[in-house]
Amino acid sequence: MKTIKVSLNSIDKVKSFVNDINRFNFDFDLVSGRYVIDAKSIMGIFSLDLSKPIDLNIHADGKDLDSVLSVLAPYKI
Repeated sequence: MKTIKVSLNSIDKVKSFVNDINRFNFDFDLVSGRYVIDAKSIMGIFSLDLSKPIDLNIHADGKDLDSVLSVLAPYKI
């Protein structure tokens, strides 16, 4: 598992983020304070405070993790 900080501060960013991570068969969790939600859930993401950076837990490793990180580069802080 790897954790990165992401910024999802607009509706368009959230939509493209969800579309990008839904291409992968791994689990992704967004952690904001004490809340942990499935990052593939657009409704769940909108329940978080999107004005601040959010921790993204990526449950992948090796080559798979590298490909995920390259897709997530636009959202990474």
